[in-house]
Amino acid sequence: MKDVKFTVIVLVLLLPFALQAQLRISDTIISTFLFKGSYALQFPGGDNTAYFGYNSTIGAGIIYKTDKNWLHSLNANFIFGDQVTNRSELLQMITTSTGEIIDGDGTFTSLTLFQRGYHIHFQTGKIFDLFSPNPNSGFFIQGGAGFLSHHIRIESQFGTAPQIEDDYGKGYDKMRGGFALAGEAGYLLMSNSRVLNFSLSLEYIHAWTASMRDYNFELMGPDNTKYSDNYFGIRLSWMIPGYKRAPQAYYYF
Repeated sequence: MKDVKFTVIVLVLLLPFALQAQLRISDTIISTFLFKGSYALQFPGGDNTAYFGYNSTIGAGIIYKTDKNWLHSLNANFIFGDQVTNRSELLQMITTSTGEIIDGDGTFTSLTLFQRGYHIHFQTGKIFDLFSPNPNSGFFIQGGAGFLSHHIRIESQFGTAPQIEDDYGKGYDKMRGGFALAGEAGYLLMSNSRVLNFSLSLEYIHAWTASMRDYNFELMGPDNTKYSDNYFGIRLSWMIPGYKRAPQAYYYF
């Protein structure tokens, strides 16, 4: 009888831990940190179309998901691309009548133009567990604010081109930045395996930007224009949750 009583007492003491072990993502809304990596293909809008075509971004972020399926995230994205338009207008001050540029050795060189930039923002939103395999997955919406900057990177392919080096290059790179609002809507899937956690979403970014350079060679003076830059994109994110994988349920008889 003593052994039986001892066994019963142990089972009673272990019951809360056994129940906790059975709390799985498939049937319980959990709170956890999610560490995110993402890629997006974006298309320009507004004043952004003057010099840029489509671009890509890669980013990283950290999300806190509550047990009410609210999302709070901090994200940083690097913008890059090679679809730079209006090349002749941009370089008209340093090119010949035939559109060539002469390098430091007195020979013709070739210039390559790239888009570069970054976007840092905070977002908050919510998951709605509609058409989802578990209560932690479903359609989501997010919105937030941050800072966005972009510019044109000019590189010489052969030799050196002093016209675009150091401070001279800053007069041609069209760098501007400013306050930005961002919105995102898509589908988020979390699995019990901790591996298949991803989201696919559409995003929209609107930034109120201004020149971040003191002098613009094209204007022969400062650029005091206020710009409205838009990005439309589709983003794929992969996430690693911070919780430990729930073990298989235990049964006591």
